[in-house]
Formats: sequence, C-alpha cells, structure tokens
Amino acid sequence: MLTTTAPAVPDIKPGRARALCAAGGALAAALAWIVEVPLLGIHLTFRFGSGHIQTIAVGQAIGVTVAASLLGWLLLALLERRTPHARALWTTIALAALAASLALPLAAATTTSAVAGLVVMHLAVGAAVIPAMARTVRSR
Repeated sequence: MLTTTAPAVPDIKPGRARALCAAGGALAAALAWIVEVPLLGIHLTFRFGSGHIQTIAVGQAIGVTVAASLLGWLLLALLERRTPHARALWTTIALAALAASLALPLAAATTTSAVAGLVVMHLAVGAAVIPAMARTVRSR
C-alpha cells in the first residue's frame, strides 16, 4: 500500500509566506487591542521620557508589530544564507527578543491592567509570528 503525505507547509514562496506571517502578527496585535481597549476598557498607557504618559493606539500596535516582523524576516533571510541551522538559531533569537520586549511593559506601564494588557499583546504577537515564520525556513 502506498501512502502519501502533504507537505507541512503548502507550496508557496517563502516571501509570500513571511509576508503572511507579518500580517498575522498585525492581526493578532489588532485583535488584542480591540479586546483590551474597547471591550475590557483597559487604558494601554506607559511612561515615556521624563514622566510623559503615552497611550497606545491600534495603529501604533500594528505598526510596531509589522516593523518587528520585518526585522525578524530580515534576520531569518541572513541566517538562511550563512548557516544550516537557521531555524533553530532564529527561533532562539526570536524568543529571546520576545522575552526582552516584555521588560518594557513591566517597567513603563502606568497601571497593573496596562501591564497585563501589553504583556498579553506581546505574547499574542509572538505566538502568531514566531512559529509561523520558523516554518518558512528553507532547508540547505
């Protein structure tokens, strides 16, 4: 009996798959913001500079997510060219960057609910982008 299995990732170009990863991260950020701000009433505020308080708008959350995703894509493309262990190395770096990014809400958010909301947003974006982007690595 002959059995076949479908590939783990559909046969789409890595660039398109990675663009979808960035879009998925932006969607995760937007959904988290929509649940936290209008539905739960959380004020996503943090201290900026010398005591200035900044409120995070949905556009800012999406913009930062897309920028971080594009930087991750760039790093992944560089690692693919330089090492046969690009997936493992990139995933480790991405998880470390996610852990480091959690320091900002923990240190600068103005309320406990803002800390919780921003941490949830960071984790939602990381959960959407990191595994999806890691699956796009081309084997050498």
